[in-house]
Amino acid sequence: NYRYREAIQKWDKALQLTPEDATLYEMKSQVLMSLHEMFPAVHAAEMAVQRNPRSWDAWQTLGRAQLGLGEIALAIRSFQVSLHIFPMNPEVWKEDLSWARKLHEQQKATKMEAAQALAKEKELSQESIPDYDFESDEIVAVCAAIAEKEKALSAAKTVVIVSASGTVETVTEKENCPTTPDETLFIRAR
Repeated sequence: NYRYREAIQKWDKALQLTPEDATLYEMKSQVLMSLHEMFPAVHAAEMAVQRNPRSWDAWQTLGRAQLGLGEIALAIRSFQVSLHIFPMNPEVWKEDLSWARKLHEQQKATKMEAAQALAKEKELSQESIPDYDFESDEIVAVCAAIAEKEKALSAAKTVVIVSASGTVETVTEKENCPTTPDETLFIRAR
């Protein structure tokens, strides 16, 4: 009846009475997966497998919980153990194991594409850096012009002064004759 939280509480009470019952852990894991609580689901399924390593359905549930966490390789192994115990189980063959293998192939393809894209990006970034001659006459002339302009700008400093009443005044100072208004009336900002 989709009353999953109640079911978990009942299974927890039952597990207090019979802590070695693997079936209770396995069923609890299934309900936890329905609630999308994958870490507790994996833990409960692992407890079921520990209690009864020959339970094919415990291994199947563990594989499904591991898939929910994205642990595809572990899930495939769990499904294979389940099939080793009960090889005639069509559900594990047709649904679980085939789905996990398909996801594994997709994961491989995605990793391969990402590696190729990274290699291509690295190749492009190495090609796009031109080889500059930093000692050419043009570069030296540009650097000299920038230095002259900076020298002229540093000789005259511009100061913005905002009074306490909110009026704004821009004052240009020369290096050798500063014109600073009375400090008690103004707030300086650069």
